[in-house]
Amino acid sequence: MSASPLRIVFAGTPEFAHFILGALLDAPDCEVLAAYTQPDRPAGRGRRLQPSPVKEFARARGIRVFQPVSLKDAAALQELATLAPDVMIVAAYGLILPPAVLAIPRHGCINVHASVLPRWRGAAPIERAIEAGDTSSGVTIMQMDAGLDTGAMLLVRECPVMTTDTGATLRERLGALGAEALLEALALLRAGRLEPVAQDDALATYASKLRREEAEIDWQLDAAAIARRVRAFNPANVCQTSVDGQILRVWLAEATDSTTTAAPGCILRSDRHGILVACGSAALLLTRLQFAGGKVMDAQALLNGRGELFRSGTVLGAAP
Repeated sequence: MSASPLRIVFAGTPEFAHFILGALLDAPDCEVLAAYTQPDRPAGRGRRLQPSPVKEFARARGIRVFQPVSLKDAAALQELATLAPDVMIVAAYGLILPPAVLAIPRHGCINVHASVLPRWRGAAPIERAIEAGDTSSGVTIMQMDAGLDTGAMLLVRECPVMTTDTGATLRERLGALGAEALLEALALLRAGRLEPVAQDDALATYASKLRREEAEIDWQLDAAAIARRVRAFNPANVCQTSVDGQILRVWLAEATDSTTTAAPGCILRSDRHGILVACGSAALLLTRLQFAGGKVMDAQALLNGRGELFRSGTVLGAAP
């Protein structure tokens, strides 16, 4: 007789978590009892309340959704305890799990973290890895404890970071890898063969939450550093500058080895290849852009309609 499915409560919020939930719902030896996700947040130009990707996906698949503001109150704890899960799977949930929650599932709470721990503990491991120029990343399946991503590692899987990766493309690959690794770890859990490995705290680095002010391009920086941040923050916190007093979002850019004595932020040339801008060191080629409220488009299309704003000598980020 086959063993009964693992009774699972899932907790996650963004697109990365959506991949993980989908894998659990499709696994024959897993029964997803409910999905926890953050409350709806205002978004978009109208600032309407928007559900998280996990909420939309869970509801489409007929899964109960809970959206507590906190998991510390008695009602939320009782609600979770009533579900009687074998294990709680957490992926980019965004809320702290208090010790009382960690103690409810029979096998505790297991986190799918988008880095090879202990590097990039914290809220934004994908973006910080690209921004730092890491050549490899991965996922860690971790037994959660009371610390911030400090628990024992149950399974680690690595993947390369491409020089063209954005936050979106790396998130998609790590989501697929994380789903695969989680199912492998759950199979080991059922077989009693998981071997937890403690993290080396001396090697820990922290992936702080992205701040809105970080998106403002500092043209004094090296072109390669700006290019990495542009890719890393796409699409979570798209980098931006200004031209003629108008906000200009930079979705893609490439560092070049062009040398110049022009002031940082000064446009060197604008053509079908993009808009070349002087930086503190070398120059950056802007290739995909967006005016606030407008469409995202290639530089050539932007220049066709607004080319007069991007003449050589114009300084981006300067007061109009």
